[in-house]
Amino acid sequence: MEPSLSVFFLFYRLCTLSKGLLAPSRGLTQESQNPENVFHIREVRDKLREIVGASTNWRDHVKAMEERKLLHSFLAKSQKGLPPRTMKDSYIEVFLPLGSQPELREKYLTVQNTVRFGRILEDLDSLGVLICYMHNKIHSAKMSPLSIVTALVDKIDMCKKNLSPEQDIKFSGHVSWVGKTSMEVKMHMFQLHGNDFSPVLDATFVMVARDSENKGPAFVNPLILESPEEEELFQQGELNKGRRVAFSSTSLLKMAPTAEERTTIHEMFLNTLDPKTISFRSRVLPANSVWMENSKLKSLDICHPQERNIFNRIFGGFLMRKAYELGWATACNFGGSRPFIVAVDDIMFQKPVEVGSLLFLSAQVCFTQGNYIQVRVHSEVASLQDKEHMTTNVFHFTFMSEKEVPLVFPRTYGGK
Repeated sequence: MEPSLSVFFLFYRLCTLSKGLLAPSRGLTQESQNPENVFHIREVRDKLREIVGASTNWRDHVKAMEERKLLHSFLAKSQKGLPPRTMKDSYIEVFLPLGSQPELREKYLTVQNTVRFGRILEDLDSLGVLICYMHNKIHSAKMSPLSIVTALVDKIDMCKKNLSPEQDIKFSGHVSWVGKTSMEVKMHMFQLHGNDFSPVLDATFVMVARDSENKGPAFVNPLILESPEEEELFQQGELNKGRRVAFSSTSLLKMAPTAEERTTIHEMFLNTLDPKTISFRSRVLPANSVWMENSKLKSLDICHPQERNIFNRIFGGFLMRKAYELGWATACNFGGSRPFIVAVDDIMFQKPVEVGSLLFLSAQVCFTQGNYIQVRVHSEVASLQDKEHMTTNVFHFTFMSEKEVPLVFPRTYGGK
């Protein structure tokens, strides 16, 4: 078989594992009775800066990080030394009043008069970090000694195709599972319709705790389960962890394709052979098909200080927004009509992005079926001092097109 198809294998395995191991996302069904746990969207980043002592002035960031070194004494030596917390302790609500405060709309508005999903990804990333700080809150300390960062966007499922830029939005979320140094966060988004908030999306993020200088792991507060509903949520977190381990172990870098995968791919390969010749080198596309390598779009961004997070690295939400927007453009260009986001899967944050880096994004369609388009976006960075490129993230987006789209066929083993 001609070398061609690792990207297809990736999505084939992802779909196979997800069928049996990924439970539907749920969360606590409650409303916050504590006004301290209810925020306006503009307050979230300010609250995070307050918690870690970050400065809004880029020139002060070195001084601020030096001050965080003094917080090492507040770090626990073991998880047993930390007081357990409940899921309700970390529950917060955040309001994005697009309807009642129209001045907020322009930042979130698309040319099609819908809400920019890339901006929602930014808000979810900030919300997930704040939820984890609420879980690990130290009442005796003004600032937290923990540096909490996003490790993985496990899954985002959309319940609605379009969002109105003229109706208020509400986010809610809480910690649903805890390891020794990591936490799973369940978040939900709703939009006002009439007098009620209707579900828009469910999201599961995995966050990790680092020490005050963001150099090594740090322990997080254990979790107490208070009801059968919370026990089910925690068990789902365990299943999600097991699924991620299983998926990682089946990487093509570690394991050869299975017999079923080899059969599927060989059938695809045979479908692209020229029937007029008897040569594996002679390849033709079936009707209504596109070579995977011809579905690519690329972009380049300079990572300015404006896009930094509270630890003076590039904000993960910014990376997700840029990747999503390139992925959307790729799906739009490929399908020839406006695509709608259906799901986001397995965004792994492999390496932090430093301020001043050059950010290279490359998107390509990896699988199609009916109206659905699977897009993979690869992110890598290079510093201004050297030309070495390093992978930082891989993003997976599923879109639905307004009309049926062509099939996509890999030409090489790498799909490039």
